[in-house]
Amino acid sequence: MAATPPFDDRDGFIWYDGRLVPWRDAKLHVLTHALHYASCVFEGERVYGGKVFHLDEHNARLINSAKILGFEVPASMDDLAKATEEVVAANHIVDGYVRPVCWRGAEQMGVSAQAAKIHLALATWEWPAYFSPEARAKGIRMCWAPWARPAPNTAPVHAKAAGLYMICTLSKHDAEAKGFDDGLMLDWRGQLAEATGANIFLVINGELHTPTPDCFLNGITRQTVIGLARKRGIKVVERAIWPQELAQAQEVFLTGSAAEVTPVGEITGAHGNYRFTPSTVCRLMWEDFDRLVGKKPVASAA
Repeated sequence: MAATPPFDDRDGFIWYDGRLVPWRDAKLHVLTHALHYASCVFEGERVYGGKVFHLDEHNARLINSAKILGFEVPASMDDLAKATEEVVAANHIVDGYVRPVCWRGAEQMGVSAQAAKIHLALATWEWPAYFSPEARAKGIRMCWAPWARPAPNTAPVHAKAAGLYMICTLSKHDAEAKGFDDGLMLDWRGQLAEATGANIFLVINGELHTPTPDCFLNGITRQTVIGLARKRGIKVVERAIWPQELAQAQEVFLTGSAAEVTPVGEITGAHGNYRFTPSTVCRLMWEDFDRLVGKKPVASAA
């Protein structure tokens, strides 16, 4: 399998502060405020058939995330939509990923950076499956993450902010070092929260149970899957869920822009060892989601 080229050495174009620039020219200074103080927000968007799925929802969340961090995205909703269309077309992306990112620049260095310029860039690239088809069919292997999602009064938990992902990277690296696909994070109370980049659902006696997103993002794919389930007449319960309740679940799956709908086969570690067999509900949810976004059917897990 060919090595993935580094992201600073690729062909193509990046939309940067109002115009398309050659990929390798989209640079920033080492003293950029966002690099030191995490004054940065972003989105992760999937492209299906040349169009971004739920683009308006992603752009609205980007704008809201910036407001939570105390600055404004230097573009309107219409501007963001046009920039997205432009960068996707320029890079000939049919099925891929878009990364809008907005950050404070290098005009001021220190905790306070009121004078720093706000920058906006959009990059896009081809995106393979986040987990392999084999892992999706059997269910991915997860361990318990060593880090917890913070309390709402300790961090801007409802912003898709760069700094909040540090513990996700640490937890993902920990899982991979142990031979797992991902880590499952608890929150500061010890309740189920999310994976390192995806929300979680439990199938309990034909119902979907999912943690209330009060200290992590209410994912756009999460909301989509809740809607799909309700269309099928499947009851969806959003509530506090304790780790030991996994023993009641027949199936478990993750949702996210990257993960899409991915079944879980195992959760192992300090908070209990649990195994699941992807079956009817997992299959229905990923088939409904794939149909919605126009993907070709894949082999079922049942």
